[in-house]
Amino acid sequence: MSSASSQDEKLVRMANQIAQYFTSQPHDQAVAGVVEHLRSFWTPKMRRQIIDHAAGDGAGLEPLTLEAVQQLAVSSSG
Repeated sequence: MSSASSQDEKLVRMANQIAQYFTSQPHDQAVAGVVEHLRSFWTPKMRRQIIDHAAGDGAGLEPLTLEAVQQLAVSSSG
């Protein structure tokens, strides 16, 4: 296993844990909460890596996490 894929797996695990925290909230609020957390607490490099992972196969990302990362990508590209 390459260190890049090991890093991706770590970021996926972390992002899924963040999303799990927000699952008790209504869906739109949960997605927004994950996006805000990633913006506030993840470095730009970490955000780029998880966005790139989601744009690829997105392996391991839970649906809520994937949606939040896709939303983050859209808001980061503008």
